[in-house]
Amino acid sequence: MENNSSSYRHILKYTGIFGSIQGLNILMALIRSKFVAILLGPDGMGLISLFNSTAKLITDSTSFGIPMSAVKNISEAFSKNDETEVKKNIRVVRSWSLLLAVLGMVVCMFAGPLVDAVAFNWGNHTLHFILLSPIVGLSIVTGGETAILKGTQRLKGLASISSLNVLLSLITTVPIYYIWGEKGIVPSLVLIALIQMLLTIRYSLRYYPAKFDFSRATLGQGAGMIRLGIAFVLAGVMGSGVEFAIRSWLNNYGTLDTVGLYNAGYMIIITYGGMVFSALESDYFPRLSAITSDTAARNITINNQMEVLLLLISPMIVGLIVFMPVIVPLLLSGKFVPAITMMQIMALSLYGRSMAIPMQYLPLSRGDSYSFLFIEAVNNLLLFFATILFYDHYGLFGAGLAFTVVSVIDVIVTFLFLRMKYTYVLSSRAVKYILAQVPLGLCAMAVSFISCGWVYWIVGITLSIVSVGVSLLLIRDKSSLWNRIKSVFKVKKL
Repeated sequence: MENNSSSYRHILKYTGIFGSIQGLNILMALIRSKFVAILLGPDGMGLISLFNSTAKLITDSTSFGIPMSAVKNISEAFSKNDETEVKKNIRVVRSWSLLLAVLGMVVCMFAGPLVDAVAFNWGNHTLHFILLSPIVGLSIVTGGETAILKGTQRLKGLASISSLNVLLSLITTVPIYYIWGEKGIVPSLVLIALIQMLLTIRYSLRYYPAKFDFSRATLGQGAGMIRLGIAFVLAGVMGSGVEFAIRSWLNNYGTLDTVGLYNAGYMIIITYGGMVFSALESDYFPRLSAITSDTAARNITINNQMEVLLLLISPMIVGLIVFMPVIVPLLLSGKFVPAITMMQIMALSLYGRSMAIPMQYLPLSRGDSYSFLFIEAVNNLLLFFATILFYDHYGLFGAGLAFTVVSVIDVIVTFLFLRMKYTYVLSSRAVKYILAQVPLGLCAMAVSFISCGWVYWIVGITLSIVSVGVSLLLIRDKSSLWNRIKSVFKVKKL
């Protein structure tokens, strides 16, 4: 029980650290998004979405999954206090990252005409896609250095890098959009990638000076990492490919304005709403990877992480659904109001993600590339076809509904697969938390269809308060967090 309580405190601590930093990052990113929405509108945000998804697709395709697979190797050596092995793995990671960065840039240059033909049915954007190639190279180098920091548990440094990156991106890119409008989109994206890379390598080189070795022997030492990385490549290609395919389909069968509305919803719900997931790769994945053969310990680690995520994200889900009519005009502009119902139904998918993601890190931590690839393939294929089907029938609301439906299926598929493969068992506490919080989110969604203003706000705010109260009560029962919160506000009696 003491170890379990300690685990909860650890998860809350690092979720709090990264969640707070991510909250600050989101605030700055929202300010930036507000300027972008005003200066460029839905069309401009649609272009940014297409360019970003293209760069991400090519980056994932040519990075060989090093940003994830390298974390496993480095964290295992780091947990054993084997400094020699850690430095050897870092040298291998950096050497491979530099080679793959060059490969990624070349692939992006030659893929420009093909990507333009798939993504657009108007104009010639080949040069734009070719000019995105530096983003690919910079992102691959950044991914390798980030893996080093994660594997060596430089968590506070990662948090600082993240905050500085968002702040500098805000300061530098908004003037570019103001002066050049849509013509400044590609240069601003390149500048953002450059800033992120410089911040990351500046911090990582402070602890591990740059050393490269391109000999066959050294590169061969990364064979296991690359083999595992191939699964990440395929999974990344599927994930990024589906994002790109959905946006391209919306652009061709809808309008660029539709892509901008869809991307705004994805950004607010999946990116910003999922800020509580920010500690998973940095803290949770290395901890899970360090557990080598203890099945019970693995299950406890996964369930504890899932339980904390459910308690933290549930009030956020209810709040997003209830206050979305205020959030969208405030954070974006009135032009994005048509996407409100899509965002509300999409918010429910965060319940599924808070359950599925902790489970899906299990095959990653074991180097089981085939299992990971299977789970990702099922999820991404379902999302693509569900989005097309539901959008065709229900428009943007259907695109959001697809996210939620697929997230439920993803939880079921992942649980059943891990149950058979790794004898994973879902804790009774997680089930209890689901039964306590998910109905509140469903009620909030039902309330969103009420047209009477005062009824909507009274019921919606009440549901939000109840969700917060439920999470606080459950957190109090499972950790010493409540006592620490009370001690902060404790006043000595005179």
